Amino acid sequence: MNATARGGLSLGRVIWPALFILAALVPLLRPSGYALDIGVNIMIWAMLAYGLNVMLGFTGLLPLAHAGFFGIGAYTVGILTLKAGWSFWLAWPAAVVLCALLGLLLGLVAFRTKGDAFSIFTLGVGVIIMLVINKWDSLTGGNDGLNGVMPPAGLEAFSKALGLKLSSGFYLLALVSLAVTVLVVARARNSTFGLSLIAIRGGEDLARSAGINVFTHKLRAMMLSTAIAGFAGGLYAVFVGFLGSAVTGPTTTFTVLLYLLVGGLGTLAGPLVGTAIIYGLTQTLKGLEDYQYIVFGPLLVLLVMFAPNGLAGLWARLSARRAAPPAATPTPDQTKEVNRA
Repeated sequence: MNATARGGLSLGRVIWPALFILAALVPLLRPSGYALDIGVNIMIWAMLAYGLNVMLGFTGLLPLAHAGFFGIGAYTVGILTLKAGWSFWLAWPAAVVLCALLGLLLGLVAFRTKGDAFSIFTLGVGVIIMLVINKWDSLTGGNDGLNGVMPPAGLEAFSKALGLKLSSGFYLLALVSLAVTVLVVARARNSTFGLSLIAIRGGEDLARSAGINVFTHKLRAMMLSTAIAGFAGGLYAVFVGFLGSAVTGPTTTFTVLLYLLVGGLGTLAGPLVGTAIIYGLTQTLKGLEDYQYIVFGPLLVLLVMFAPNGLAGLWARLSARRAAPPAATPTPDQTKEVNRA
């Protein structure tokens, strides 16, 4: 690892903790409940974007069933807490494990395909998940959905102990969840496993020649990706309190994909940056309804033109350019030698 990379890594170890510490102080400023809700939504959708980034950003594969696993995580928490009487703190990890196992089953079949066929196959799986959730009335509530998912036990008491409202408690829970997600993804990216995924993205045949078990690594990436999706979905269930099948559809996957593309594929900050900007703009321009796309359209065109690797990628490129040593000015003797040649 060169000096620039080491410097960036050390800087990241300072910036991320400082960022989360500052974010944790926000409830002490007594912001409105609406502002806190916006923050929680940004963190939940950013978590889902981090899960998608594991597959698309690190491995180079585009799975389009991501919203389906988000829904599986959400409905697992909702069903276990409402119908089975489980505590959220037990249902949540159960949802994560279930999504990881289902991701393993999906990968065993989906990785027999390549390229566009892989994306189309996973898109079909995502649609099937949405239809099953929508039609299984006795379990999921069908079109009526699940209503009345309660907040986590003890969260309100914890909030009151700090002199805060329940909305602030949800904010802190989402912040801790996001921090755990970022930490897991960062450790995975910087490990041998993460480097192997990046090698696979560069070329599967080349990765095999280097001794990497491509199929096994892709399965592990899929399991991590779907587990993070279930993790985000479980938190979404108790935050919203109502679940409908619409959130599990392909539209949600493509929206999260937009967050990721704007922020920057394969970067650690990209999912959070992209989600915060696009979701924040969406809420700010909500009064414009369909006219908000008049604003989004030119912005996306400018992004593609000047930052094809996303905003985080643009920042990394500019930082590397500033850190690069200036080119040496040739001496008069060197100029004469060049002219003679």
